[in-house]
Amino acid sequence: MNLANHPALLDQIAASYALGTLRGGARRRFETMARHSPTVRAAALLWQERFTSITELQTADAPSPNVWKRIENVLAAQRQPLAAPVDDGLLAQLRRSLGRWRGAALAGGLATAAAMVVGVNLSGQVSNQAAQLAQAAQQATQLSQQNAQLTAQLAATPQIQYVAVLADDKADASVLVTFDPKNQRLTLKRVGNFQEGADQSLQLWALKSGGPQSLGVLGGDQVIRLTAAEGQVREVPTLAISLEPKGGAPVGSGPTGPVLFKGALIQTTL
Repeated sequence: MNLANHPALLDQIAASYALGTLRGGARRRFETMARHSPTVRAAALLWQERFTSITELQTADAPSPNVWKRIENVLAAQRQPLAAPVDDGLLAQLRRSLGRWRGAALAGGLATAAAMVVGVNLSGQVSNQAAQLAQAAQQATQLSQQNAQLTAQLAATPQIQYVAVLADDKADASVLVTFDPKNQRLTLKRVGNFQEGADQSLQLWALKSGGPQSLGVLGGDQVIRLTAAEGQVREVPTLAISLEPKGGAPVGSGPTGPVLFKGALIQTTL
């Protein structure tokens, strides 16, 4: 794998190398990569410099009193001419004690540095996750709003399943009729030039085998909307419009005036 093409992974491995937690074959492979890749080498040196600068900021840790006592004993023995030579084992033990103290101080500094690096990384990850969650919540809210709008638009969209073109005795189209069973709405649009008198009304009829059934009296607008149940329209072969006195024919009667327009009612998938 070319670590130079994976900056995040290179940064983690370089930090482990500088901290000393990258060991064995992995450490040797990383050193080989560093010798051949300036990018890898620069990452390792950068982390080493970071850890070095952090450890330099650590407060001094005083040696154990036992260490100073041993040093005083050694110096006192050297000032006595008749004293026995200093025990090499004691000097070796002193060196080991000093080495352990220095190692502990360095390890403490590196541990602190590692904790700071991990803390910074975790803080960055938490911030990124929080931002991603906020963005996801915003997107979910937007999608919910869009779904609500689409649902409202769909509910308001007519589902026309019946159509009729009512024509006069010359076969000229005069009224276009559509029926939306979902909203129980008949819509009539005048497409001809006929206009009833002020004391007259047009009335829509469903011509069934049992006799004409009124579907409503039309107003004088270009587009008229009437309320009707699907049972009033289903299986009606023909619609007709008659000219009636103002307000329409008496309730329960059929057309009292001439039938001006009529046409077949067709069920459609439009």
